[in-house]
Amino acid sequence: MSEERDAKWFASQLSDRTIRGIALETSALIRAGALPVGTKLPPIRDLAFVLGVSPATLSEAWSELRRQKIISGRGRNGTWVSGDRFVAKPARLASVGDYGSDALNLTAAVPDVRLLPKLEAAMAYGASAENLNSYERSRILPELEREVRKTWPYEPEAFLATNGGYNAVYTLINALVMPGAAVAIEDPTGMRLLDILEDRGARIIPVKCDEEGPLPASLEEALKYRPVAFIFQPRIHSVTGQSVSPARMASLTEILRDKDTLIVEDDGIADISAAPRHSMGHLFPDRVIHILSYSKTHGPDLRLAVLSSSRAIIDQIQSYRSFSSGWTSRILQAAAAWLLRDPATASCLDHARRTYRERRAGLIDALRERSVDAWHGEGLCAWVPVSSEPFAMVTLAARGIAVHPGAKFSILPSSHLRVATANLSERCDEVADAIALAAVHT
Repeated sequence: MSEERDAKWFASQLSDRTIRGIALETSALIRAGALPVGTKLPPIRDLAFVLGVSPATLSEAWSELRRQKIISGRGRNGTWVSGDRFVAKPARLASVGDYGSDALNLTAAVPDVRLLPKLEAAMAYGASAENLNSYERSRILPELEREVRKTWPYEPEAFLATNGGYNAVYTLINALVMPGAAVAIEDPTGMRLLDILEDRGARIIPVKCDEEGPLPASLEEALKYRPVAFIFQPRIHSVTGQSVSPARMASLTEILRDKDTLIVEDDGIADISAAPRHSMGHLFPDRVIHILSYSKTHGPDLRLAVLSSSRAIIDQIQSYRSFSSGWTSRILQAAAAWLLRDPATASCLDHARRTYRERRAGLIDALRERSVDAWHGEGLCAWVPVSSEPFAMVTLAARGIAVHPGAKFSILPSSHLRVATANLSERCDEVADAIALAAVHT
């Protein structure tokens, strides 16, 4: 038997009438059992009137609880308590299936472990890192900062070492973006970036892209929503494999020139790409956050990325980090500095770069021969157009091939497949045949 609480009782339990306050205090009532699972909540207009807030304020608060799966709507039948606890889960990443040992799994755009540099000597060196085992919350090891400055695309005020590229994005989003704030981001984009933004409760504003990068008109439209930040991948797009052209970069720069939007430049593929590194940091040093991850190039178990920005922004990000680890392992930072100086590592990266390019180009060439108009580019995966994502996924699954649907990487309607190519050293023609068959649905 479901319960119902009237607006007057509900309002008497809420002391903070802000969006965040209403959401937090309502969730606390649910967890405490005052609003058991199955309770019907008062109509938004009734409760908003008693609370003395606008219906939009209450709607935003309850949208956060819906996102957490704590409450749910039943159309005209109202809104109900559907859960008493929230377990954070990256929805897109968590929905990746177990395809079994017999399937050719092309879902994970991860490096070929055989092409990564050896870490033994680097880790041995890292064990003697400066200030080892100190609880000082240092932002970056001076030795690592000296190395990254040699190739950084601009001269920033401050650097920060983080536990990988996605950790950098997660940390800065939680430090700088309030729940409910608008964030503009390329579409398509990394599914984990979308997971991070959705977990934060950000309002995601998509910026459409073509072969040269984010479309200027789409960015201008997105900026009308006054986003706190614009996130894009200027060097190499992790999903499509495209680089932002110099001309497009100049256009985007002009659009952003008189705005106060934070500019987050995410370089997650790093030196797997031969494309030059470029940044708006030399023009907007007070609001550019430039991130470089070493996971794909030097090894995911290094758990290392470096970001740069103004001292004020780094201070904010570091302040948020102080709630958790507070600093990135000095052993791993010193090991990365050693690798950045090591000639053998540089040769290893050159070989990996050529190999990844050949594997990706091999699939794209084979697809184009079969009249599938996929784009050439770089990186660890290919973005392949199809007529119908569901049909294509089923068709490939029937042939023992697993890929990701484009919908995981977009909040707009999608008709693509994301196909990992980094480990596709064999069976290229077989995969191309299957995709060509799957791409056309009549």
